[in-house]
Amino acid sequence: MPRTRLTLVLLTAAGVSLALMQTLVIPALPYFGREFDQSASWTAWIVTGFLLSSSVLTPIVGRLGDAHGKKRVLVWSLSVFGVASLGAAAAWDLPSLVAFRIVQGVGAAVFPLAFAIIRDEFPPERVGFAIGTVSSAFGIGGGVGLVLGGLMLEHLSWHWLFIVGGLPSLIVAALIARCVPESPLRTRAKADWAGAAVLSLALIALLVALSEGAEWGWASAPVAALAAAAAVLLALWIRVERRVDDPLIDLRTLARRGMAATNATTFMVGFAMTGFFVAMPALVQSPSAGFGASPLEAGLLLLPFSVAMMLGGPAGGALLGRAGRLAVLRGGLATAALAVALMAVAHDDEALLCAWLAMMGSGAAFALAAIGALVIDHSRPSETGVAGGMNSIMRTVGGSFGGQIAAALLTAGTAAGFTQALAVTAAAAGLGLLPTLLLRRAPAPAVAPAPA
Repeated sequence: MPRTRLTLVLLTAAGVSLALMQTLVIPALPYFGREFDQSASWTAWIVTGFLLSSSVLTPIVGRLGDAHGKKRVLVWSLSVFGVASLGAAAAWDLPSLVAFRIVQGVGAAVFPLAFAIIRDEFPPERVGFAIGTVSSAFGIGGGVGLVLGGLMLEHLSWHWLFIVGGLPSLIVAALIARCVPESPLRTRAKADWAGAAVLSLALIALLVALSEGAEWGWASAPVAALAAAAAVLLALWIRVERRVDDPLIDLRTLARRGMAATNATTFMVGFAMTGFFVAMPALVQSPSAGFGASPLEAGLLLLPFSVAMMLGGPAGGALLGRAGRLAVLRGGLATAALAVALMAVAHDDEALLCAWLAMMGSGAAFALAAIGALVIDHSRPSETGVAGGMNSIMRTVGGSFGGQIAAALLTAGTAAGFTQALAVTAAAAGLGLLPTLLLRRAPAPAVAPAPA
């Protein structure tokens, strides 16, 4: 028991280090736009670039974890993430910063690898609580990052965001290497670099079309060409995945009813959360549509969201075994959707906004805890890393779309733009409820391993 407690503390710390770095940049997005003299859609690539590379690298890293040891690959992933964070601190313009953020994307594998280690090392009755606790890292890191990011922007420089964000991941990597046991479960697999390359090009084409559609015109030739290229590349990617021995995403696993429904919901959760993260700091810092808050004040205003996530993660995890996965998931999604809808129609009062933010944080924490458990329920023990990677890909791809669409709606900087961005975010959270209708009320045990 003491050993699993230490493992849980360190895995949660790994998640916190990732969430800290992610949320440190959230209040800074409007600042980066002014610093580099770039539009909101291009500045959003600081978030989108990370999500894009995460979408491709996470399943590869998850597969490497299944084949070569989950702890070993987790340590490697955290180390690369930390070094790339320090590289971002030395960025000289927006493209170089986005490039380092793209390298940081390897860090997104922290959560599926942590969930896989929990499945391998923890007794079944503690798996739900442990997943909920690690999921709460979004709130813990978020709470510290939102406030600390604003503080550093006001009293230091933006370079410190990445120094302070990168160092904890390197420290946690060293502690995990020393204290966390390696999982004995291994599977033979190869990285699908061809599939990764084709999927990357398809997503880049689609996201550039989304980010520039408002400026170029949604019916313009460049946008149409990018959309057509994305469609062709996605068709090519499916063909590649069907032919390789170890695909980036196993389409047969993805087609399982439970896994497909879980991943579809995860896509909408990623869309909603990233859209919210792009829209809300910009709203509270807007002098015309919001409160004209400083970066530090923006972080403090968003603190109820982070505190609610921090408390909601373990609480949601503890409820998984009592109320069931579906009840926790649906309750979380409905709460989050209602909260953002209320933000869209009533965001001019600080006290009300804080209440809506707390609702959003608790709803998101419950949904994430349930999703982590459902991924484990619908995957074999030998493919937990890959299944977690596939689920992360859906969340990060959804986040990429959510971030770019929110940024496109915010380009005008009007009150209507903020309302539209939040309304789309609320709709995404609500639509996440639809795939849950395909899930069984009581999830079946994990699929039995295939015969040797």
